[in-house]
Amino acid sequence: MSAPVLELRDVTVTLPTDRGPLRPVDGVSFAVAPGKTLAVVGESGCGKSVTALAIMGLLPQGSRIGGAIRFDGQELTALDAEAMRGKRGAELAMIFQEPMTSLNPAFTAGEQVAEALRLHQNLSPAAAMDRAVEMLARVRIPDAGRRARQYPHQLSGGMRQRVMIAMALACRPRLLIADEPTTALDVTVQAQILALIDELKAETGTAVLLITHDLGVVADHADEVAVMYAGRVAERAPAARLFANPQHPYTVGLLGAAPSLEGGAERLASIEGTVPDLRNPPPGCRFAPRCPFAVARCAEQPPLAPMGEGHLAACWRAPLDSLLVAA
Repeated sequence: MSAPVLELRDVTVTLPTDRGPLRPVDGVSFAVAPGKTLAVVGESGCGKSVTALAIMGLLPQGSRIGGAIRFDGQELTALDAEAMRGKRGAELAMIFQEPMTSLNPAFTAGEQVAEALRLHQNLSPAAAMDRAVEMLARVRIPDAGRRARQYPHQLSGGMRQRVMIAMALACRPRLLIADEPTTALDVTVQAQILALIDELKAETGTAVLLITHDLGVVADHADEVAVMYAGRVAERAPAARLFANPQHPYTVGLLGAAPSLEGGAERLASIEGTVPDLRNPPPGCRFAPRCPFAVARCAEQPPLAPMGEGHLAACWRAPLDSLLVAA
């Protein structure tokens, strides 16, 4: 088995806020192998995007990172700002969730894609712009030459999202972090873009960290899944195994709340309660206050324990099979 491109071990992130320090990521561990996609799923505020920003070295000033973040065996948290800038865009790339705030309004779409190529591949301005137009066409932007000369405000939300994707893919990175990469796109273009990411992965061995709330996308494109809840990983497993046999009550709730691919009129399940305040999280298992299977021992934090075949779950009641049958 090849060494992982990215490996996180017991990563914590502490952010400065007006109300004091906040820890949105607390002991997260996972790895992504070359040519594979790890999907990170969970409710808004569970720490998915903060984890991605920690990997990219883009956390706000004053933030603190604990644990280890290794990229091709190199500890990223030990690099200075200049060394990280050299890696971002070339070896590490990220598709951000909000294209309007991520694109520079003062530069054309083509100039912004070409910039990464000039900086990291030493292309001339003309060669970089030619490649940028090729990338814009490849992410299904029609009339790419004309669109390359336009500014972000002249493009639709979907086109701006595709410009962001072209920027991220331009240098064929070793690791691509895709944070809700198809949010602003219609279903047809979404499928094309996800297929393009899969194509890049197959061609170059790029490792993909896919952050999404769309379990349909996870089922179709992920090799492995990490389910996050309140800053921690609740369950990790190969995608097919997770969908077939979830072993954490939160994962069971997420899958029950997702519409069936077969359709039908069945009522979707809901997860009772609310996400805990991370300034004052409950002791032990953070899902316990919402969990139908909680017991006294849940006041202690359960470890991520093996459930077989690369499957880990942080639950004292796992395996859940008999409990789910009874429920």
